[in-house]
Amino acid sequence: MQVGNGKSIVNGIAIGKIKIYKEPERIIYEGIVDDPAAEVARFEAAVEKAIDQQTVLYEKAIVDAGKDIAEVFMVHAAMLEDDDLQDSTKEIITGQKRSAEYATKVGFDNYAQMFADMDDPYMKARAADIIDIQGMVLDNLMGLDSASMQGTEPAILVADDFAPSQTVKLDKSLLLGMICIEGSSNSHTAILARSMNIPALMQCKEVQDDWDGKLAVIDGKNAVVYIEPDKDLLDTLKKRQDEDRKKEALLQELKGKPSETIDGYNVHVYANIGGPADVGAVNQNDAEGVGLFRSEFVYLNSKEEPGEEEQFTAYKRVLESLAPKLVIIRTCDIGADKTIEYMHLDKEENPALGYRAVRICLTRKPFFKTQLRALLRASAYGNLGIMFPMIISVAEVRECKEILEECRQELLKEGYKIADNIQIGIMVETPAAVFCADELAEEVDFFSLGTNDLTQYTCALDRQNAKLEPFSDTHHPAVLRAIKMTIEAGHRHGTWVGICGELGADTTLTEEFIKYGVDELSVNPKSVLPLRKAIRSIDRSKLLAK
Repeated sequence: MQVGNGKSIVNGIAIGKIKIYKEPERIIYEGIVDDPAAEVARFEAAVEKAIDQQTVLYEKAIVDAGKDIAEVFMVHAAMLEDDDLQDSTKEIITGQKRSAEYATKVGFDNYAQMFADMDDPYMKARAADIIDIQGMVLDNLMGLDSASMQGTEPAILVADDFAPSQTVKLDKSLLLGMICIEGSSNSHTAILARSMNIPALMQCKEVQDDWDGKLAVIDGKNAVVYIEPDKDLLDTLKKRQDEDRKKEALLQELKGKPSETIDGYNVHVYANIGGPADVGAVNQNDAEGVGLFRSEFVYLNSKEEPGEEEQFTAYKRVLESLAPKLVIIRTCDIGADKTIEYMHLDKEENPALGYRAVRICLTRKPFFKTQLRALLRASAYGNLGIMFPMIISVAEVRECKEILEECRQELLKEGYKIADNIQIGIMVETPAAVFCADELAEEVDFFSLGTNDLTQYTCALDRQNAKLEPFSDTHHPAVLRAIKMTIEAGHRHGTWVGICGELGADTTLTEEFIKYGVDELSVNPKSVLPLRKAIRSIDRSKLLAK
């Protein structure tokens, strides 16, 4: 028996034969071509086909993994449409009289290297995206289909790494698990595997070519893979797999039941979404509402700044579909790791600490008002909460509220109907907001703790920098203390407090959060029922008595 270790993405068990997933062999002609114009036409056709393929992958990823995850394919489509990338590749064809395949290999490699050489971790990571779309263009030029490399039998796939397009194209009914020699727990592949609930190991360096065709078991809980396990171990793991399946069936029985502790303490369990396409997942997983609608995806999905009508339609659809459930929509949180070309944001040395979120909105008032008008108009169709991100002062909250009221008065004069029960809240995701929580609580109806950024800013760890992963401690006592302080401050002033960051779904912390008195937890839709199960197993009175 051989054993491999790695970083686990899903704490499940996968049992099946190994299939070594290999890239199709691409033999590229490096000589001079007779008709460069024909090669340019071939390149353009291959790019157009790749753009169409991104749309197909986007729609498939929405179903398999949710809209947030699917956005990467819209980013890929935009990269393929980039004039600089296309022009530099065509120049190789016409200037050097080379084949479309050769030009795609060299041109895209050069472009990827440009990103890899950047200091900003987010931009550096885009190099992998360029290589992904390069592969698609080359496959189109050569008539190759990388999906066929999966085989026709259910298997655990092994590769150096999987590009996002490869992961989504895989036939899920044949995909038992995934093992990557490289990759990280924050890669697109890992995020997709997590969203699709596929057991996966990253950074498994012990992989051998002779594993191909052998029986293997991924034990996600212990972050290990066993190759040709003995009978006793195999029987034990099969038993655990059966138990996991039974637990999943039991979770379905929690639908319609309250998310309350044994002694009757109720915690609202809401869902995080990226847009209207995620409404089905909210209902399917029985979330009580939406604690975080990331409105920035409305902007990321548009090639130009979305107008009031476009935004109104998106917000209205979600509110109308989920009424009377509360839907909290976060105002545009662009900047840092989320950039949009049409917004013409300057490159910054430290974008995480720079011009982002509410700072953009308060300095681009017409931009902000367009969104607030759309939100206010949509409020007539459901139960709306508006949440401002990256708040660090009372002055910022008051200015946001003043602009919101200005929009309200304008719309009323124009004859629009606006709900009179809109809750106003802020994201608490900086130490400044934590330390000013008492003053901030007097200005708003609710707080929502964004634990991803709160951890980043409290611990001074750039969450986009993979090199810092060994230093990251999501359970850092300073972060937990900040959460506790915020909840207590909110309650002193009658402000309810929720958590919408990744820690909200961490069931190892659910007891702690309930002990603090958290009012709401907003999580990925697929985490709703497991979290409800955890809540219903807790006796808060006993926690407080300790």
